[in-house]
Amino acid sequence: MPETSLAGPTLEKLEAARVLVSRVAERTPMESSRYLAELLGAPVYLKCENLQRTGSYKIRGAYNRIAQLSDEEKARGVVAASAGNHAQGVAFAARELGISATIFMPVGVPLPKLQATKSYGAHVILRGHTVAEPLLAAAEYAEETGAVFIPPYDHIDVITGQGTLGLEMYEEVPGVETVIVPIGGGGLIAGVAAAVKQRAAAEGRSVRVIGVQAANASAYPASIDAGYPVEVAITPTIADGIAVGRPGTLNFDIIRELVDEVVTVSEDDMAKALLVLLERAKLVVEPAGAAGVAAILAGKVTPGGPTVVVLSGGNIDPLLMQRVISHGLAASDRYLTLRIPLPDRPGQLARTSELVAQANANVIEVLHTRHGHGLKIGEVELELSVETRGPEHRDLVVETLRAAGYHPQIVED
Repeated sequence: MPETSLAGPTLEKLEAARVLVSRVAERTPMESSRYLAELLGAPVYLKCENLQRTGSYKIRGAYNRIAQLSDEEKARGVVAASAGNHAQGVAFAARELGISATIFMPVGVPLPKLQATKSYGAHVILRGHTVAEPLLAAAEYAEETGAVFIPPYDHIDVITGQGTLGLEMYEEVPGVETVIVPIGGGGLIAGVAAAVKQRAAAEGRSVRVIGVQAANASAYPASIDAGYPVEVAITPTIADGIAVGRPGTLNFDIIRELVDEVVTVSEDDMAKALLVLLERAKLVVEPAGAAGVAAILAGKVTPGGPTVVVLSGGNIDPLLMQRVISHGLAASDRYLTLRIPLPDRPGQLARTSELVAQANANVIEVLHTRHGHGLKIGEVELELSVETRGPEHRDLVVETLRAAGYHPQIVED
């Protein structure tokens, strides 16, 4: 596989972008993870772009693109469309450069992302219910007003700005052999791959680059198989930051040349990864930003020397986080919901609670009803939500109830 791409940014361009981007972007921490290293069988480092200004890497590409506009273009202002991270990056970059910014966002955008974008000084217009509708509205706005459209990923200046992250990573873990990056449209991995591959080639060595997509929004595997960008249907996913139905054209060309492998992860995988990062690394990461860790947890990555995983963003709505944590606990067999039919007589609730306690599990929620579907007269239904310590403990709780003559049914999340 070639170590450079004619379509991608050169090292000279990447270094120039780094000087420019350093005006606003932080050099984010690189943390090691013993837990993930034990799972993978190789040293694992986490590049914490979730701690970046605006909460994601997007500020890098947005600032690099906007800073290079001509004075005449800057006077016309900029426009963008996004459900969150790109919106905040463009709004912040425009404010720092003294440029007016208009951002189109979907109607259902999480409140924290909406408020953050407004707080950076952008004029926000809510339009439609998917990212496609704000994108169309932003393009029309640019045509009508002359504002410069700032694409989220499919532009060489944006790719180059994101690639400054790759330069940092390579310097912080000079022996890196594998880099794992989430993929949406492809701007981040295109820039990172160009940076690390060229730096490695200059030293006569190679670096493996692995991309990770949500299985419910995985346009790149199909596109790579076809040899050109193809549109795929997106099904609901918690990884809204990488839910892109078609690869960027320029991004695809670079990724096809430089990225060694693209894998997909499930919703459960990402929920588990978010939980692991909270518990083990004490890091708040959005589901899309946790996709690389999800790939390790799911066994989708083979060991390959020192490994850097990009945590691309940390902008998660607290309400979504609450749901994802619950989902992650259930997916990790640490949260169990049972429905148990019981005779309608005194003492049954106390008896089942006692049995759960004997199994050293903790009841966290109880629903007791006479109106469940299929219940006989003289029966009630008990729904217990129980904290467990993993698969073996979960099985012990169920078997303890069955041994006492009850018939618990596991309620899947």
